[in-house]
Amino acid sequence: MARSKVELFEAIRRDDRIEQLSVRALSDKYGVHRRTVRQALANAVPPERKTPVRVAPKLAPAKALIDAMLTEDLTAPRKQRHTARRVLARLVDEHELNDLTYSAVRDYVAKRRPEIWAAAGKGVEDAFVPQTHEPGAEGEVDFADLWIDLAGVRTKVFLFTMRLSFSGKAVHRAYATQGQEAFLEGH
Repeated sequence: MARSKVELFEAIRRDDRIEQLSVRALSDKYGVHRRTVRQALANAVPPERKTPVRVAPKLAPAKALIDAMLTEDLTAPRKQRHTARRVLARLVDEHELNDLTYSAVRDYVAKRRPEIWAAAGKGVEDAFVPQTHEPGAEGEVDFADLWIDLAGVRTKVFLFTMRLSFSGKAVHRAYATQGQEAFLEGH
């Protein structure tokens, strides 16, 4: 059964503490390298995964061309801006760079576009709609199924939940039905 690295480290540390197994025995028991066992014994939190630095050597001659296309997009209408797919198509059609891959162009465009826009003073457009709620004006109500043991008998009841939008406070009550009476009484 697959387990997360945190669970693996926890199991290794537990067996070291309780059974006092050696590093080699722990390594054999969990099927991991002794280096991993030593990491688990040294720290309960696994080390961060190292992300490899990837280079795209075939993309090097096209970087200036891509930057020029993205710079043109600063003044272009929104619907006429270059997508990564369109950038790749232009590189193949106009400059005969047939050995480029879509993923390399996509990653480079995703990295460079915000940098070019920031350098031109046109940062990323953030938009949000502020939500304002008047006290006691709005709330969210729902029923959920809940199984309880009532006098030793497993019984299904309905949990009424009301959360007030202004304060975020919640009210919970259990009812035998989801009828209108329960709904009104819950309020």
